[in-house]
Amino acid sequence: MNLESIIHEVIEITKTVAVFINAESNKFSNNDIEEKGLHNLVTYVDKQAEKMIVEKLSTLIPEAGFIAEEDPKLKVSNNLNWIVDPLDGTTNFIHSLPFYSISIALNNSKETLLGVVYEVKSKECFYSWKGEVAYCNGKEIRVSKQQDINKSLIATGFPYYDYSLLNEYLELFKYLMINSRGIRRLGSAALDLAYVAAGRFEVFYEYGLNPWDVAAGAFLVKQAGGRVTDFNLQENYLFGKQIIATNSHMHSVFGKKLNTFFSK
Repeated sequence: MNLESIIHEVIEITKTVAVFINAESNKFSNNDIEEKGLHNLVTYVDKQAEKMIVEKLSTLIPEAGFIAEEDPKLKVSNNLNWIVDPLDGTTNFIHSLPFYSISIALNNSKETLLGVVYEVKSKECFYSWKGEVAYCNGKEIRVSKQQDINKSLIATGFPYYDYSLLNEYLELFKYLMINSRGIRRLGSAALDLAYVAAGRFEVFYEYGLNPWDVAAGAFLVKQAGGRVTDFNLQENYLFGKQIIATNSHMHSVFGKKLNTFFSK
Protein backbone atom coordinates (compact mmCIF):
# COMPACT_ATOMS: atom_id res chain seq x y z
CA MET A 1 0.00 0.00 0.00
CA ASN A 2 1.50 3.32 -1.10
CA LEU A 3 0.50 5.58 1.77
CA GLU A 4 2.17 8.65 0.28
CA SER A 5 0.14 8.34 -2.90
CA ILE A 6 -3.05 7.66 -0.95
CA ILE A 7 -2.66 10.63 1.37
CA HIS A 8 -2.32 13.05 -1.53
CA GLU A 9 -5.58 11.66 -2.90
CA VAL A 10 -7.18 12.17 0.52
CA ILE A 11 -5.93 15.76 0.64
CA GLU A 12 -7.58 16.46 -2.72
CA ILE A 13 -10.81 14.95 -1.41
CA THR A 14 -10.77 17.24 1.63
CA LYS A 15 -10.16 20.27 -0.59
CA THR A 16 -13.13 19.37 -2.80
CA VAL A 17 -15.40 18.86 0.21
CA ALA A 18 -14.16 22.11 1.77
CA VAL A 19 -15.29 24.00 -1.34
CA PHE A 20 -18.77 22.51 -0.85
CA ILE A 21 -18.83 23.42 2.86
CA ASN A 22 -17.72 26.98 2.15
CA ALA A 23 -20.35 27.41 -0.54
CA GLU A 24 -23.11 26.15 1.77
CA SER A 25 -21.99 28.43 4.59
CA ASN A 26 -23.41 31.33 2.56
CA LYS A 27 -26.80 29.62 2.15
CA PHE A 28 -27.19 28.03 5.56
CA SER A 29 -30.01 29.04 7.94
CA ASN A 30 -31.17 28.04 11.43
CA ASN A 31 -33.99 26.05 9.83
CA ASP A 32 -31.35 23.60 8.63
CA ILE A 33 -30.26 22.56 12.14
CA GLU A 34 -31.15 19.17 13.62
CA GLU A 35 -30.50 17.95 17.16
CA LYS A 36 -28.98 14.48 17.53
CA GLY A 37 -28.90 14.87 21.31
CA LEU A 38 -28.38 17.46 24.01
CA HIS A 39 -26.37 20.29 22.39
CA ASN A 40 -25.29 17.80 19.72
CA LEU A 41 -26.13 19.47 16.42
CA VAL A 42 -26.03 18.35 12.81
CA THR A 43 -26.93 19.92 9.47
CA TYR A 44 -27.47 18.76 5.91
CA VAL A 45 -23.97 20.12 5.26
CA ASP A 46 -22.42 17.57 7.67
CA LYS A 47 -24.42 14.75 6.09
CA GLN A 48 -23.72 15.67 2.48
CA ALA A 49 -20.03 16.29 3.19
CA GLU A 50 -19.75 12.83 4.77
CA LYS A 51 -21.54 11.25 1.82
CA MET A 52 -19.09 12.91 -0.59
CA ILE A 53 -16.10 11.74 1.46
CA VAL A 54 -17.37 8.16 1.79
CA GLU A 55 -18.08 7.86 -1.93
CA LYS A 56 -14.61 9.09 -2.89
CA LEU A 57 -12.73 7.07 -0.25
CA SER A 58 -14.65 3.93 -1.23
CA THR A 59 -13.14 4.07 -4.71
CA LEU A 60 -9.69 4.78 -3.29
CA ILE A 61 -9.55 1.64 -1.09
CA PRO A 62 -12.64 -0.48 -1.85
CA GLU A 63 -11.97 -3.03 0.91
CA ALA A 64 -11.84 -0.44 3.71
CA GLY A 65 -14.74 0.13 6.06
CA PHE A 66 -15.86 3.31 7.79
CA ILE A 67 -16.18 4.66 11.31
CA ALA A 68 -17.95 7.92 10.61
CA GLU A 69 -19.92 10.42 12.66
CA GLU A 70 -23.14 10.86 10.72
CA ASP A 71 -23.98 7.40 9.34
CA PRO A 72 -23.78 4.52 11.83
CA LYS A 73 -24.99 2.10 9.13
CA LEU A 74 -21.76 2.25 7.18
CA LYS A 75 -19.79 -1.01 6.93
CA VAL A 76 -17.06 -1.40 9.56
CA SER A 77 -14.18 -3.67 8.56
CA ASN A 78 -12.36 -6.05 10.89
CA ASN A 79 -9.10 -4.62 9.62
CA LEU A 80 -8.88 -1.43 7.58
CA ASN A 81 -11.20 1.49 8.38
CA TRP A 82 -11.45 5.14 7.45
CA ILE A 83 -12.30 7.25 10.51
CA VAL A 84 -14.15 10.33 9.30
CA ASP A 85 -15.50 13.56 10.73
CA PRO A 86 -16.89 15.55 7.77
CA LEU A 87 -17.32 18.76 9.75
CA ASP A 88 -15.62 18.94 13.12
CA GLY A 89 -16.88 22.11 14.74
CA THR A 90 -20.50 22.07 13.56
CA THR A 91 -21.60 24.54 16.23
CA ASN A 92 -18.93 26.98 15.04
CA PHE A 93 -20.14 26.49 11.45
CA ILE A 94 -23.73 27.14 12.47
CA HIS A 95 -22.75 30.39 14.17
CA SER A 96 -20.42 31.51 11.36
CA LEU A 97 -17.31 31.18 13.52
CA PRO A 98 -14.45 30.35 11.12
CA PHE A 99 -12.90 27.44 13.03
CA TYR A 100 -14.03 24.07 11.73
CA SER A 101 -12.37 21.24 9.91
CA ILE A 102 -12.53 17.99 7.98
CA SER A 103 -10.80 15.07 9.70
CA ILE A 104 -9.87 11.79 7.98
CA ALA A 105 -7.69 8.96 9.29
CA LEU A 106 -6.94 5.45 8.06
CA ASN A 107 -6.63 2.78 10.74
CA ASN A 108 -5.75 -0.91 10.39
CA SER A 109 -7.08 -2.03 13.82
CA LYS A 110 -3.57 -1.96 15.30
CA GLU A 111 -2.49 1.57 14.44
CA THR A 112 -3.30 4.68 12.47
CA LEU A 113 -1.59 4.74 9.08
CA LEU A 114 -2.32 8.29 7.94
CA GLY A 115 -4.17 11.38 9.03
CA VAL A 116 -5.43 14.59 7.43
CA VAL A 117 -7.01 17.56 9.18
CA TYR A 118 -8.12 20.35 6.84
CA GLU A 119 -9.08 23.74 8.27
CA VAL A 120 -11.85 24.79 5.94
CA LYS A 121 -11.71 28.58 6.20
CA SER A 122 -7.95 29.12 6.39
CA LYS A 123 -7.19 26.28 3.93
CA GLU A 124 -4.48 24.93 6.22
CA CYS A 125 -3.93 21.24 5.59
CA PHE A 126 -2.21 19.21 8.31
CA TYR A 127 -1.19 15.71 7.28
CA SER A 128 1.16 12.80 7.76
CA TRP A 129 1.50 9.11 6.99
CA LYS A 130 3.29 6.22 8.69
CA GLY A 131 7.04 6.55 8.50
CA GLU A 132 6.99 10.25 7.65
CA VAL A 133 7.07 13.56 9.52
CA ALA A 134 4.01 15.79 9.89
CA TYR A 135 3.30 18.66 7.51
CA CYS A 136 1.15 21.74 7.16
CA ASN A 137 0.72 22.89 3.55
CA GLY A 138 3.93 21.16 2.55
CA LYS A 139 6.11 22.43 5.39
CA GLU A 140 7.27 20.18 8.22
CA ILE A 141 5.72 20.86 11.62
CA ARG A 142 6.97 19.88 15.06
CA VAL A 143 5.62 20.09 18.58
CA SER A 144 6.98 22.84 20.81
CA LYS A 145 9.94 22.33 23.13
CA GLN A 146 8.36 24.05 26.12
CA GLN A 147 8.72 22.16 29.40
CA ASP A 148 6.99 24.53 31.81
CA ILE A 149 3.20 24.58 32.23
CA ASN A 150 3.42 28.19 33.38
CA LYS A 151 4.80 29.11 29.94
CA SER A 152 2.35 26.95 28.00
CA LEU A 153 -0.81 27.67 26.03
CA ILE A 154 -3.35 24.94 26.66
CA ALA A 155 -6.42 23.89 24.69
CA THR A 156 -9.47 22.01 25.89
CA GLY A 157 -13.11 21.38 25.06
CA PHE A 158 -16.02 22.12 27.36
CA PRO A 159 -18.33 19.20 28.18
CA TYR A 160 -21.59 19.63 26.29
CA TYR A 161 -23.54 16.50 27.17
CA ASP A 162 -21.60 14.40 29.72
CA TYR A 163 -21.47 16.41 32.93
CA SER A 164 -20.48 13.53 35.20
CA LEU A 165 -16.96 14.95 35.64
CA LEU A 166 -17.91 18.61 35.52
CA ASN A 167 -16.70 19.50 39.03
CA GLU A 168 -13.32 17.87 38.45
CA TYR A 169 -13.08 19.57 35.06
CA LEU A 170 -13.77 23.00 36.54
CA GLU A 171 -11.26 22.51 39.35
CA LEU A 172 -8.54 21.66 36.84
CA PHE A 173 -9.63 24.56 34.65
CA LYS A 174 -9.24 26.94 37.59
CA TYR A 175 -5.77 25.60 38.32
CA LEU A 176 -4.69 26.04 34.71
CA MET A 177 -6.12 29.55 34.53
CA ILE A 178 -3.73 30.51 37.32
CA ASN A 179 -0.76 28.38 36.31
CA SER A 180 -0.46 28.68 32.52
CA ARG A 181 -0.28 31.37 29.85
CA GLY A 182 -3.92 30.71 29.08
CA ILE A 183 -6.58 28.21 28.10
CA ARG A 184 -8.39 28.19 24.77
CA ARG A 185 -11.63 26.45 23.85
CA LEU A 186 -11.90 26.83 20.08
CA GLY A 187 -14.49 24.19 19.26
CA SER A 188 -12.80 21.66 16.96
CA ALA A 189 -10.85 18.89 18.68
CA ALA A 190 -9.28 17.82 15.39
CA LEU A 191 -7.81 21.29 14.91
CA ASP A 192 -6.78 21.57 18.57
CA LEU A 193 -4.73 18.42 18.09
CA ALA A 194 -3.29 19.66 14.79
CA TYR A 195 -2.26 22.85 16.59
CA VAL A 196 -0.42 20.80 19.23
CA ALA A 197 1.38 19.04 16.38
CA ALA A 198 2.30 22.43 14.90
CA GLY A 199 3.65 23.75 18.22
CA ARG A 200 0.89 26.33 18.66
CA PHE A 201 -0.47 24.65 21.78
CA GLU A 202 1.61 22.70 24.29
CA VAL A 203 -1.31 20.64 25.62
CA PHE A 204 -4.80 19.57 24.62
CA TYR A 205 -7.09 17.59 26.90
CA GLU A 206 -10.77 16.69 26.84
CA TYR A 207 -13.23 13.96 27.77
CA GLY A 208 -16.37 12.76 25.99
CA LEU A 209 -14.82 12.60 22.52
CA ASN A 210 -15.34 9.99 19.80
CA PRO A 211 -12.85 8.29 17.46
CA TRP A 212 -13.69 10.59 14.55
CA ASP A 213 -12.89 13.62 16.72
CA VAL A 214 -9.36 12.51 17.57
CA ALA A 215 -8.02 9.83 15.20
CA ALA A 216 -6.34 12.05 12.60
CA GLY A 217 -5.25 14.78 15.00
CA ALA A 218 -3.77 12.39 17.55
CA PHE A 219 -1.78 10.71 14.78
CA LEU A 220 -0.44 14.11 13.70
CA VAL A 221 0.71 14.89 17.25
CA LYS A 222 2.67 11.63 17.41
CA GLN A 223 4.19 12.14 13.97
CA ALA A 224 5.29 15.64 15.00
CA GLY A 225 7.13 14.34 18.08
CA GLY A 226 4.38 14.61 20.68
CA ARG A 227 2.68 12.12 22.95
CA VAL A 228 -0.97 11.08 23.22
CA THR A 229 -2.68 9.03 25.95
CA ASP A 230 -5.92 8.74 27.85
CA PHE A 231 -6.25 10.36 31.28
CA ASN A 232 -4.60 7.31 32.89
CA LEU A 233 -1.54 7.78 30.65
CA GLN A 234 -2.48 4.59 28.80
CA GLU A 235 -3.16 4.06 25.09
CA ASN A 236 -6.98 3.93 25.16
CA TYR A 237 -7.57 7.42 23.77
CA LEU A 238 -9.14 6.48 20.43
CA PHE A 239 -12.21 4.73 21.83
CA GLY A 240 -11.86 5.56 25.54
CA LYS A 241 -13.41 9.07 25.32
CA GLN A 242 -10.50 10.70 27.18
CA ILE A 243 -7.43 12.28 25.65
CA ILE A 244 -4.28 14.14 26.65
CA ALA A 245 -2.03 15.30 23.82
CA THR A 246 1.17 17.19 24.57
CA ASN A 247 4.55 18.12 23.14
CA SER A 248 5.80 15.06 25.11
CA HIS A 249 8.26 17.12 27.19
CA MET A 250 5.72 17.58 29.97
CA HIS A 251 3.22 14.80 29.32
CA SER A 252 3.92 12.95 32.54
CA VAL A 253 3.85 16.10 34.67
CA PHE A 254 0.60 17.32 33.11
CA GLY A 255 -1.01 13.89 33.33
CA LYS A 256 -0.18 13.56 37.00
CA LYS A 257 -1.53 17.05 37.69
CA LEU A 258 -4.74 16.25 35.80
CA ASN A 259 -5.21 13.12 37.88
CA THR A 260 -4.90 15.01 41.17
CA PHE A 261 -8.29 16.42 40.15
CA PHE A 262 -9.90 13.60 38.15
CA SER A 263 -9.03 10.84 40.62
CA LYS A 264 -10.98 12.50 43.45
